[in-house]
Amino acid sequence: MPQKIIALLHPGEMGAALGACLVGCGHRVLWASEGRSAASLTRAAAAGIEDAGSLARAVDAADLVLSVCPPHGALDLAEEVAACGFDGLYLDANAIAPDTTREVGAIITAAKARFVDGGIIGPPPVKAGVTRLYLCGAQAKEVAELFAGSHTDASVLAGPIGAASALKVCYAAWNKGSIALLATIRTLAQIEGVDAALLAEWAVSQPDLARRSESITTQSRKAWRWIAEMDEIAASFEAADLPPGFHQAAGEIYRCLDTFKDAAATPSMEAITRSIGRGVRK
Repeated sequence: MPQKIIALLHPGEMGAALGACLVGCGHRVLWASEGRSAASLTRAAAAGIEDAGSLARAVDAADLVLSVCPPHGALDLAEEVAACGFDGLYLDANAIAPDTTREVGAIITAAKARFVDGGIIGPPPVKAGVTRLYLCGAQAKEVAELFAGSHTDASVLAGPIGAASALKVCYAAWNKGSIALLATIRTLAQIEGVDAALLAEWAVSQPDLARRSESITTQSRKAWRWIAEMDEIAASFEAADLPPGFHQAAGEIYRCLDTFKDAAATPSMEAITRSIGRGVRK
């Protein structure tokens, strides 16, 4: 495939790894450092992503804009790109509800650009076989080809715009929702003084649950990102006339953990449950 110029917004852990995949496939990847952190600058440089300085310059040079940002920023970022007069191809790969995706698509297509819906499942693609990028929309195949031969397994999903986001929502509803549930169960067990007994029972009857309940310790530094994702999942259930309450509650649990954002050291399970216990009692 001929080289494409891609504006990556923004190079967090996931975005930088996707950008590195695209650079490795021979494409030129740009980003906008204006207003971004030193950590973003370091990640972008390590991934071979070029700094265009401003959003306007990055977008003006790009054939494709790839949006990978915290869920609560997806709509605003689309508005900013549209305001730059971008008329190329826009891929939204954020963890947002199908209805939010369609709102983003409406903003982008009203500005005369083309739109592809994306959903990422798995960790940042630093090795092969662990990260899937599902795509839907008229140009989905064109986007999938950009990642051919990289660590990102990009594939086209049948269905209208919103299908890729819906798949991501359904996957994360269990994956991240269950982490919140188990962390809350451990908190209750500690409050009631039965945590050791619960772990002993799990060891007999459900031996994987103790390990899974402890996964919140390593995931806690990303909990701040998951607050809005739980809101988007709850909105997806509500839009389908299904109860949204579980994931609204999961968002509250993750909000209790936002003090661990980018923590240098992994907190203990006791620190996690203390934060949840204090937070939900406020």
